[in-house]
Amino acid sequence: MNARMHRIEMKEEKGAPRWLEWAREIQALSQTGLHYAGDDYQRERYRRLSEIAAEIISEYTDLEYPALMRTFQAQIGYATPRVDVRAAIIQDGKLLMARERQDGGWTMPGGWADVGDTPSAAVEREALEETGFRVKAQRVVGIYDANRMEPLELFQAYKIVFLCELLDGEARPSNETGEIAFFALDEIPTQLSGERTRPRHILDAFAAHQNPDFVAVFD
Repeated sequence: MNARMHRIEMKEEKGAPRWLEWAREIQALSQTGLHYAGDDYQRERYRRLSEIAAEIISEYTDLEYPALMRTFQAQIGYATPRVDVRAAIIQDGKLLMARERQDGGWTMPGGWADVGDTPSAAVEREALEETGFRVKAQRVVGIYDANRMEPLELFQAYKIVFLCELLDGEARPSNETGEIAFFALDEIPTQLSGERTRPRHILDAFAAHQNPDFVAVFD
């Protein structure tokens, strides 16, 4: 590992604060409990859990309780993590990255997977929309726990990073990305975009690119 990447790793956050982990778990218990509740007594208790989760988050953030409750009430069925996909596109030894307009940080292109997409189709679409390059997903680099924190995300997420082949296109910013650029491993910007891309994702992507026998990592 080179010195620059080591410095980035040392700055990584340790994860979501405990109060957010508790609130997420309470909300998930509430949502799943409401899905299976058999009578009004049970539903009342599970609704109260959702209120407690909203109260915790409202206490520690500037998010208002009524808006949080509307978000929680819109979630139905068994509670599961959301899925984030990222494209690791390495050309001539350099990784394609996009600069997020939202926070100014750099990230591998990607985003939330849409219902109806296969994971590979989702990452190929996101790469095209955010960078202007058409790519083909080749291999899975890793599957990671990805609790986004900036801005605050209410729900847990899993991240799938794909090693992708660049087919064609040209750099084209989008309404979400302001700059598109390729970086060698020792050129990676220190300002990364929160949980969208972490140093470990970058290191794993380069390792997968360099080794055809690389075994996908997972949390």
